[in-house]
Amino acid sequence: MCCASGPSWTARPAGRWRPSCATWTWPRSTASSAAPAETAAGRRRRGWTRAWSRCRGTCWAAPPATAGWCRAGRAAVGAGGGGARRGAEPARRAPRVSALPGLAEIAGSRVAVLLLAGGQGTRLGVPYPKGMCDVGLPSRKTLFHLQAQRLRRLQQLAEEQHGTPCHIPWYIMTSGRTMESTKEFFQKHRYFGLKKENVIFFQQGMLPALGFDGKILLEEKGKIAMAPDGNGGLYRALGSHGIMDDMERRGVQSVHVYCVDNILVKVADPRFIGFCLEKGADCGAKVVEKTNPTEPVGVVCRVDGVYQVVEYSEISLATAQKRGPDGRLLFNAGNIANHYFTTAFLKDVVNTYEPQLQHHVAEKKIPHVDITTGQLIQPEKPNGIKMEKFVFDIFQFSKKFVVYEVLREDEFSPLKNADSQNGKDNPTTARHALMSLHHCWVLNAGGHFVDENGTRIPAIPRVTNGSLKDANDLPIQCEISPLVSYGGEGLETYVKDREFRTPLIIDEDGIHELVKNGM
Repeated sequence: MCCASGPSWTARPAGRWRPSCATWTWPRSTASSAAPAETAAGRRRRGWTRAWSRCRGTCWAAPPATAGWCRAGRAAVGAGGGGARRGAEPARRAPRVSALPGLAEIAGSRVAVLLLAGGQGTRLGVPYPKGMCDVGLPSRKTLFHLQAQRLRRLQQLAEEQHGTPCHIPWYIMTSGRTMESTKEFFQKHRYFGLKKENVIFFQQGMLPALGFDGKILLEEKGKIAMAPDGNGGLYRALGSHGIMDDMERRGVQSVHVYCVDNILVKVADPRFIGFCLEKGADCGAKVVEKTNPTEPVGVVCRVDGVYQVVEYSEISLATAQKRGPDGRLLFNAGNIANHYFTTAFLKDVVNTYEPQLQHHVAEKKIPHVDITTGQLIQPEKPNGIKMEKFVFDIFQFSKKFVVYEVLREDEFSPLKNADSQNGKDNPTTARHALMSLHHCWVLNAGGHFVDENGTRIPAIPRVTNGSLKDANDLPIQCEISPLVSYGGEGLETYVKDREFRTPLIIDEDGIHELVKNGM
């Protein structure tokens, strides 16, 4: 994230002091001559609060103001517990998920989840919605299945902690092309154990697709080529389908919005929600550090005094490549389409601000009929434009905007491409990211893995930027059902002081080592 006081952008080097900003964060484990000489007690006297932001990290977050920044971090798993990320605290015992402030809000049934699931799996090479994709996990669970079970586990944790039944409504926005197949998939799988009345489907709008000459394209004779109006079409759809009225009827006050294709997404994350509530935010964004200037993610920054996301396609290469004195990218707060909104703020957006949102132009490959020959053309390169609005376009209307930075290897591994493409953001990288995370959970809970000779396997590097640090390393094959653990909690009873061979599955039925004693 960066701050700007005028038309030009002024970068906020990640993890460093941000002078002249409404708020700033100073990770305690980072040292720099630019930092103010101030003790922890002094910060507290000035109104600073210590904010736990992940199981093994802490940051200093400023008192209420225009914006807040929180860095979530923990030591990366490595031999001897080393390899800590810069700015992260030394590893410490994770607090129980049930102790987190956001869980009380969930227990009161005041939190809803809104899934953006309008995308088809075209780039994945499949004819169905992305949420139905199986990335090859041992359990063969799809993205929809994993997310539904995370919701079920979170409801269980909230009920156990607070002693009252609760529910998290799941609003799923589809497009015209994915609505029926998505609904049928959920019906076929009996809503993955969720109550049917708490899974609400609605459809985003569609807009005509245009050629580069500005003329409307035809999908077939007599039928205009239509395209979804972008994930920012959410706000018009919330009003037109009565979703805001439904939320109000249910007593929902906080909404977690995310995209379907992130296999690591922490659905209704109680830490993120709790952080936003503690800061009195009406709008919040999760980000990860962007390390590659050409990575196709937007950056959260402030332009002309207004917080927003500038898409990667709208940033010049020269700007994207700018680096600070420490060698890290200046514009490095990578947006991962993971947001918090209050329902009051969403209501204002739907009723007042939505008509002010501008469309973005996206160049796309658009199949269409040649009007002179009547033949269907499947273009090999972009041949037209689709008009889209983005879900983050409403940041500019927030009265209190906060940013919550998390570790990429813990929370972000998108599924965009087929395995046969460029080797990034595909089923293999998504599968490896999840198994690598679950491997770390087992190690953190006191478990160990051994090879066929009974020798303990040393911890391997974490998956970063969609690939392992050593291309020859493969992650330990380990999968933990979300019904057993939402974020690594509660695994000690399963794994502490035990040794396992792989592949390993831990689910609600117990521990399954698919290979034992070399057999």
